[in-house]
Amino acid sequence: MSKPLSDHDRKKQISVRGLAGVENVAELKVAFNRHLHFTLVKDRNVASKRDYYFALANTVRDHLVGRWIRTQQYYYEKDPKRVYYISLEFYMGRTLQNTMVNLALENACDEAIYQLGLDMEELEDMEEDAGLGNGGLGRLAACFLDSMASLGLAAYGYGIRYEFGIFNQKIVNGWQCWLCHTTPLSPGTETTLSTP
Repeated sequence: MSKPLSDHDRKKQISVRGLAGVENVAELKVAFNRHLHFTLVKDRNVASKRDYYFALANTVRDHLVGRWIRTQQYYYEKDPKRVYYISLEFYMGRTLQNTMVNLALENACDEAIYQLGLDMEELEDMEEDAGLGNGGLGRLAACFLDSMASLGLAAYGYGIRYEFGIFNQKIVNGWQCWLCHTTPLSPGTETTLSTP
């Protein structure tokens, strides 16, 4: 009779290490269609460019999931010190193309999208610019997070929750104001600057 497994041994069996990565164009097309049909519940008769964008994004995300889980398993096993970076602003920019490049999927995804009769540039343009704040310091904060990731540090970025992302800042009586008065100000005391 075999010895019962310990909790630690059982957890080792629940792993993503054995899952094969999708590396060729045909498998990317299958994954794209699977997400279009089963995740978004659309077909070519009703799918919009936005739906195609989400199908591609979910296909690329599938490749991140395994790495994310392995990283989390490593952190739980090794219990490294962690860096928690707090910033009011994070200006991450668009991530789909970056992620495809980092995962060495860009060429295969480009070919798969071409074979499906779609335009990769149009799909990439569907992505909103992920920005929280006004941009300047937010971009610096995003670069700091990227550098910590490149160094392999266990780092997390925390910020405040914005309802609409990049916002219009207001200058009231010469002061920058993010949460300006709820009552209307007298004419001439408020200037609105649009962010780029």
